[in-house]
Amino acid sequence: MADPDRAPHAGGESLLFLTDEQLRQGIEAMFFAYRGFTADPDRILATLDYGRAHHRALHFCACAPGTTVSNLISILGVTKQSLNRVLRTLVADGLIESRVGHADKRERNLFLTEAGQELEQRLSDAQRARMRAAYRQVGPEAVSGFRKVLEAMMDPEQRRQYHALRDGRA
Repeated sequence: MADPDRAPHAGGESLLFLTDEQLRQGIEAMFFAYRGFTADPDRILATLDYGRAHHRALHFCACAPGTTVSNLISILGVTKQSLNRVLRTLVADGLIESRVGHADKRERNLFLTEAGQELEQRLSDAQRARMRAAYRQVGPEAVSGFRKVLEAMMDPEQRRQYHALRDGRA
C-alpha cells in the first residue's frame, strides 16, 4: 500500500512528509481560495437569481457544445432531477437551447444561445482574471505544480472526464 505522505519525484522517489497541521493549512487555503474563486461569478449570478449550479451548467455547455444531458449529469455528479430544474430555467430564460439528438432522438444536445455565451463569458472572465493574477504572482513552476496537485486529487473517473473535456472529447 502506498504511503499517502510519499510523493514520487522526477529523479526517483523522495519522501515528502507533511504534518497534520500542514495538511490542515492546505485544506483551509483551498477552502478560502474556492470562496475567492467563486465570489466574482456569485455576484453576477445573484443579480439574475441564479446560483452556482447554473454557472456550472453554462460552463460545461460552453466547453463541450452539443453535450448531452446524460454527459452533463456525469460531469457535474448531480441527479437528473437536480439538473433538469437548472436546465429548465436556463432554457426558459433563453440561455441554453436543447436540441433533439441526430443519432438518438431520445437524446438532448445542449448548446448555449448567444445570450448564454455572453453570460458564460462574463462569468469566466471574472474567474480568469483572478487566476491570471494569482498565476502571475506565483510564477510558472507553481502553476504547473498546482495543476498537478489538482489532478492528483481527482478520482480516476473525474481525471478521465477532465482530460476528455480538455482534449475536446467530452
